[in-house]
Amino acid sequence: MQPLRVITIVLSVLLLLPGCAFRRITRSKNITYLPADTIRKIPAQQLNIYAPHRHNEAELKDVLVYIYGGNWTSGKRSLYNWFGSRLARKGVVAVVIDYPKSPLADYQVMAADAARSLDWVKAHIADYGGNAERIFVSGHSAGGHLAALITVDERYFKEAGIINPVKGLILIDAAGLDMYGYLKDRGLAEDPSKARTFSTDPKVWKDATPLYHLRPGVPPMLIFRGGRTYPSILKGNEKFVAALKELGASPVYHVLPRKKHIPMITQFFNTGNPGYGEILRFMQGVR
Repeated sequence: MQPLRVITIVLSVLLLLPGCAFRRITRSKNITYLPADTIRKIPAQQLNIYAPHRHNEAELKDVLVYIYGGNWTSGKRSLYNWFGSRLARKGVVAVVIDYPKSPLADYQVMAADAARSLDWVKAHIADYGGNAERIFVSGHSAGGHLAALITVDERYFKEAGIINPVKGLILIDAAGLDMYGYLKDRGLAEDPSKARTFSTDPKVWKDATPLYHLRPGVPPMLIFRGGRTYPSILKGNEKFVAALKELGASPVYHVLPRKKHIPMITQFFNTGNPGYGEILRFMQGVR
């Protein structure tokens, strides 16, 4: 193939890409938000920040803190560099956190550390161009459970000695919204590892369930669910949304008919995915 033709093809492809793909961003990685817990032998917890390139006159941007999934047992923030980068190129200061996993930690420790990550963000995000008064939290799968739990159960922020900073909640095929119902219906039989994370006590299961901590005045929510997701996630999301509506809330609820559980997050690898527009419109609409 002739060099000129190759250049022409490359330029044509580049011209078809969204303009935001070329926006400059700043990546700040491996920032410790919580020191190591030597008693539990849990290592220091860290986060990465992805921010639009700053100009002297630029106003502070909305902030989205993302908590990834992994069945409460696995995952790492570096796997989501692409997500943070894409959000930053769309004008959002994105923060991707790590949190301790089972069996080193149970759900309470995970949620407490996630809450403390938001405390760190509240205190420091202005240094990266983020608006500390406009912090949104998001999560996929198990990360969605933790994001929802710290948003609706005030205990985790109260124990950290801070006021709940969550301006809005964005759930992406969140698991565990009805953890009590899931574990009660055969969850432990299907996955015995859940006992290490949630114990075998039904009272604890209920305490771990965001559904049972809903109250009037919870922050606005944008909820995505896959139409072909796992049955427990389908049931949990439907009950969660119905309970919100009974409280007089108006969550934005989108069901993507053909999407399975993992593609609900990997779809965002495409920078032109319409879900980004939904997220941006939701964040902009929260006052």
